[in-house]
Amino acid sequence: MTLLTRRSLLIGGAAVAATGALGGTAHAFPSTVNAATANRSAASSFALPAPSRRMVRRWARDTWASLVAMTDPHTGLTADNIDGPLGAPNRSGYTSPTNIGGYLWSAIVARDLGLISRSECSGRLDQTLGTLSTMRHHTPSGMFYNWYDEATGEVLTTWPTDGNTVHPFLSSVDNGWLAAALMVVQNADRSNARLAQQLSDRMNFAAYYNPTVRPDLPVGLLRGGFWDTKPPNEAVEGNYLGAGPNVWYTLNHYDTTISETRIASYIAIARGQVPANHYFGTWRTFPDVACDWQWQEQRPIGTTRNYLGVDVFEGAYTYRGMRIVPGWGGSMFEALMPAMFVPEARWAPRSWGINQKLTVRAHREHGLDDAKYGFWGFSPASQPGGGYREYGVDAIGLNPDGYLSDVEGTKYDAGYDGCRPATNPTPAYGDGVVTPHALFLAMHQEPREAYDNLVKLDRELGVYGEGGFFDSVAVKSGTIAKRYLSLDQAMVMGSIGNVFGGGVIRNAFATGEVRRTIKPLIAMEQFGSGLV
Repeated sequence: MTLLTRRSLLIGGAAVAATGALGGTAHAFPSTVNAATANRSAASSFALPAPSRRMVRRWARDTWASLVAMTDPHTGLTADNIDGPLGAPNRSGYTSPTNIGGYLWSAIVARDLGLISRSECSGRLDQTLGTLSTMRHHTPSGMFYNWYDEATGEVLTTWPTDGNTVHPFLSSVDNGWLAAALMVVQNADRSNARLAQQLSDRMNFAAYYNPTVRPDLPVGLLRGGFWDTKPPNEAVEGNYLGAGPNVWYTLNHYDTTISETRIASYIAIARGQVPANHYFGTWRTFPDVACDWQWQEQRPIGTTRNYLGVDVFEGAYTYRGMRIVPGWGGSMFEALMPAMFVPEARWAPRSWGINQKLTVRAHREHGLDDAKYGFWGFSPASQPGGGYREYGVDAIGLNPDGYLSDVEGTKYDAGYDGCRPATNPTPAYGDGVVTPHALFLAMHQEPREAYDNLVKLDRELGVYGEGGFFDSVAVKSGTIAKRYLSLDQAMVMGSIGNVFGGGVIRNAFATGEVRRTIKPLIAMEQFGSGLV
């Protein structure tokens, strides 16, 4: 099964004036969804009136300020999170490949929006890449460890908050986000292109690819990651790369399609490190075979099609008159973050073009009409009151335990037709938890609706500080998680760069081999999603 979150397998085991950067051609989105209408690109077509453009610019400026505050001035490495005032930030004491990558692509956006000069951007990138080039990594694969001290660049072996032992681990998805960021820098900043390419080119995702995990199909999957020294927990010894000493793999594989992990798959396929049919080896939903898979959230509806020799069950879940290919937990992060880099909806109108539009609509209708929170947008984030938790729309998640949308953890259960009865098909929801970064991701599909909801969050609930939107808010009680997470802030920057900056991130990433390889690959598929 899929690893549950970006944090799941861990411990133990700053201006030049912009001229028209936020402009575009106005476009009104239709209320119905089909392959033609859903394929229109918000990134190149949405515009706001001047006062609203100033608001978005403020959001970008303040969000960038938080990322600067999170970044160690000596190493250029960005901490996982901060709280406290930006002038005296309380950095987390740890960083990851994803955190570092988020800072790199955010610097490109900040430059292209005119928040910082070209020279400042290049200087910041040079500092971070220079540190990366000296950091300990797994030499045979070129992959980076999951946790480093952002002040020194050293691999963590002791967790800074509690002193627990950390067994250095190399995550496939976290390295995917760093590789994506390096590819953005390579194509967007000439002065740092060579070093970014060197660091990126040595990363070989074949190290994670198990070609024989599904003996019923001629296709393999990516492991969640590996340790290069034997961990105390259960693991599988092996060496898919065929170079260097053996490593110890996680027991799990990334096996669902609507997942943030597909960024690693896209990169690996584009580089020829794994075969193209790997894309079709992940589940759209789990099968509908008698009662064998009755544990999943609901009985899927769909048909089987064959792509590149792989039989794919094009299943979908039903929610509020929509059929949607679900993620593991039903969050925006799973469904939409890879689309910040790859214009999936435009390249694949019969699959992603429909499904992403409907996923955003499902989040909006869940928050406003179903749960009646008055707000919407749900994704893993800091918890109001402390800690970290996954949030989502349970009904469009495969996991029966769900990524839930309120403080109380209210579950939805429609049963599994003919196998198990519904236990909570019409739940009464409580104190909904909304995560602003999810709304920025949603801007790729519903820019006006997402913008309006963000303004409302700021004006009615005060979910905004000197570093931009805080990480989450419980909308009924008004409890705010007054913390900034670097990845969530980087999703804000990337989305603003795409939607209001002319496609900054996509233009830098979705080119060359990525375009030549991934565009025709994903274009051939037809999901089971649509309106009922």
